[in-house]
Amino acid sequence: MADPRVEKLAELLVHYSVQVRPGDWVLVRGHVLALPLVEQVVKQVALAGGNPTVLLDSDEAEDAFLQAASDEQLRWVSPLDELMAERLDARIIIRAAGNTRSLTNVAPHRQQLYQNARRKFSPTYMRRTAEGTHRWVLTNFPCPAYAQEADMSLREFEDFVYAATYADQPDPVGAWQQIYDSQQIWVDWLKGKDRITVRGPHVDLTLSVKGRRWVNSDGKRNMPSGEIFTGPVENSVNGWVRFTYPAIRDGLEVEGVEFHFKDGKVVEAHAAKNEGYLLKQLESDEGARYLGEFAIGTNYQIQRFTKSILYDEKIGGTIHMALGAGYPETGSQNHSAIHWDFICDMRHDSEILVDGELLYKDGQFRV
Repeated sequence: MADPRVEKLAELLVHYSVQVRPGDWVLVRGHVLALPLVEQVVKQVALAGGNPTVLLDSDEAEDAFLQAASDEQLRWVSPLDELMAERLDARIIIRAAGNTRSLTNVAPHRQQLYQNARRKFSPTYMRRTAEGTHRWVLTNFPCPAYAQEADMSLREFEDFVYAATYADQPDPVGAWQQIYDSQQIWVDWLKGKDRITVRGPHVDLTLSVKGRRWVNSDGKRNMPSGEIFTGPVENSVNGWVRFTYPAIRDGLEVEGVEFHFKDGKVVEAHAAKNEGYLLKQLESDEGARYLGEFAIGTNYQIQRFTKSILYDEKIGGTIHMALGAGYPETGSQNHSAIHWDFICDMRHDSEILVDGELLYKDGQFRV
């Protein structure tokens, strides 16, 4: 028997997150292991009057290409990618994996060539999103590989995913609308503020958000969501932070990451594991050493680390920061081929002050 929560999640993605309208060109991109959700999403797009284009991914195909391709082929991008960046009305991206370590044996510089080439369209998508001419949402399908990464059984992980997305609720849309209302209180309070001070066992950092906009992330782009975020003034970040959890990228776990900032730039970076990979990513371009995002996780349905950034950056009681590209709608002016999130636990002996006033203490908002 089909899991009714899959259909509810599909309805949420199509009718709430990207709000498909008649005539919309909608890309539905999913992993082959996520076919149950892909099929339901395509059905809901059709019912909404949209025109779906379906692309399927697989670990094996990507690994085969990365192993065999020349540097010139790694840099090549399909003309279809450019067309979609300019013309798609909406994207629904559904991730899964057969093996989360499938790219481990692919040389980092080859992965970087491949990824940087495909990220050339990220500014177009970001611009169109900020303009309101493009909508998108990203979600994960609960599969055995993700469950193993999270140290859960598949059934336990399914329950976790559908609880975090509220697809297990009688009215998932109503649940997300309530989250929007609660988060908007904090967004309104932060409007017009300037100086952020973050203190705790793992962080001593100051930054400015003067003139920047805070975004209420309520399931419209990430599903699940549950965060408020902004783009710091690029040259304003000073101090240090030691991140609580591993930062996972391209199948590699970079553990024990610590950054020291001076006038916005990472001037010192360390990692207990895979430090070489970390330093290589920081050399991607000039913007890779500056923060593009500062955010506070607000999804208290998520209280454990799963090794999936989609969930982990939303953990209620944490903050996260992304090196690299910022979101134009926040006012960020940082440009980079990367956008890499790092998470810091704030649930013990930690606080966030805004212009000297207490906003947040020990993982909870105080306003």
